Amino acid sequence: MAVPREDEQPPRVLAIGAAGVDMVGHVGGPLEPRTSNPARIRLACGGVARNVAENLARLGQPTALISAIGSDFFGQHLHQQLVDAGVDTSALLTLNDRPSGAYLAIVDSTGQLHLALDDMRALDAITPDVLQANAHLFAGAAMVFLDANLAPETIAAAVHLAQQAGVPISADPVSRTLARRLAPHLEDLFLITPNAGEAEVLLGHTLPSGDPAQSVMAARDLVHRGVDVALIALAEFGVAYATAADHGHLPALRTQILDPTGAGDALTAAVIFGLLNDIPIHEAVRVGISAASLTLRSSSTVAPDLSLEKLYDQLLI
Repeated sequence: MAVPREDEQPPRVLAIGAAGVDMVGHVGGPLEPRTSNPARIRLACGGVARNVAENLARLGQPTALISAIGSDFFGQHLHQQLVDAGVDTSALLTLNDRPSGAYLAIVDSTGQLHLALDDMRALDAITPDVLQANAHLFAGAAMVFLDANLAPETIAAAVHLAQQAGVPISADPVSRTLARRLAPHLEDLFLITPNAGEAEVLLGHTLPSGDPAQSVMAARDLVHRGVDVALIALAEFGVAYATAADHGHLPALRTQILDPTGAGDALTAAVIFGLLNDIPIHEAVRVGISAASLTLRSSSTVAPDLSLEKLYDQLLI
């Protein structure tokens, strides 16, 4: 494993995309529609780009975030948690005319996501002009991460600025609905991290459920379409991955699922960390799976005790 020496400054990642508050309801028994269900409900900071930024910061990777929050209580809490985690918030917009982003999820008694809603109107404020005003952050970055919550024109602007700066781009499709926003940019991406449903949208065909071999083929197809590194997250079936030189499948770690929210973002962040620190793709995916497993057992969207040592300790158990 190659990691920076203590006297070296690790490269900075620029994350662009959603920041908001997650409200997740855990139903203890069978879920009954059209009526109130007894549940445990928790609030936590969320948003794909924000989650990736916090995970990276907790792993010791300098990270800046371009996003937008409201001037409400939730926005203040989001800002403070980013600062506490060590994320550079100098490009974080605070809005007076829109509320902070919010994500509402219902998780069934097996720990699986049943339904989710999101309100990311605040992110409309992240326009190409805002990115241009923060072009200096692109120039100094080792990688740009963006999520598909961004408007198509903002994604295009982010891609353009990253290419001008010679910076590799990683992206998360976020959902089946939003994945289409990344389809025109596959040739521009260094890394993409869809789940199986999002990969279906990007590729235009279905993937057999729970079939790792077919998912590896799908990851290789994404590489053939221009992506350098493709990961397909398969939940309890692990992760399929591909590059031009390597491909494979790694199983998930068996673990209790307290909350699935944020596990995919932890996977993405840990893989980015690994690749930036010269960890081979197979090993980087292993570390990513460990990060996802740790997050599944956490009541927070980002595990507050996340560290590289903890991830490797978990792999040795």
